[in-house]
Amino acid sequence: MTKKANRTSWKPGQSGNLRGRPVGSGMTSTMRERIAREVPEILDALTAAAKAGDVGAARLLLERALPSLKPEELPITTPLPQGPNLGATARAVLQAATTGAVSPAAAATLLGAMSSAARVIEVDELLRRIEALEVRANGKT
Repeated sequence: MTKKANRTSWKPGQSGNLRGRPVGSGMTSTMRERIAREVPEILDALTAAAKAGDVGAARLLLERALPSLKPEELPITTPLPQGPNLGATARAVLQAATTGAVSPAAAATLLGAMSSAARVIEVDELLRRIEALEVRANGKT
């Protein structure tokens, strides 16, 4: 299969109109300039409308001026089994979620963290085994 010849007189990524339209000559920049001049009066009118009971105006002002509140997670105080057995700990987390001691979202977060911890433990164990094999291999030679 052969490539088709480029029929244009310019290279890819290079405009065919080198001078192009001047920056700021479009309607968008004109509209922005006109609106910018009116912003103080618009804000005054919105504020007055909000004070007079216009819920839409109040909402618009508050949404733009104040960041929305984000939910905050509370610490989990459910006792979990200690030790190397992650399976028992996972079962305890699931039990806590099914009895309502922890929210399902908190249980999912805990199980995700346990999964990450299990991978770290697994890598540590593999490194320890590899090092032991290397010591044994180097000691016998």
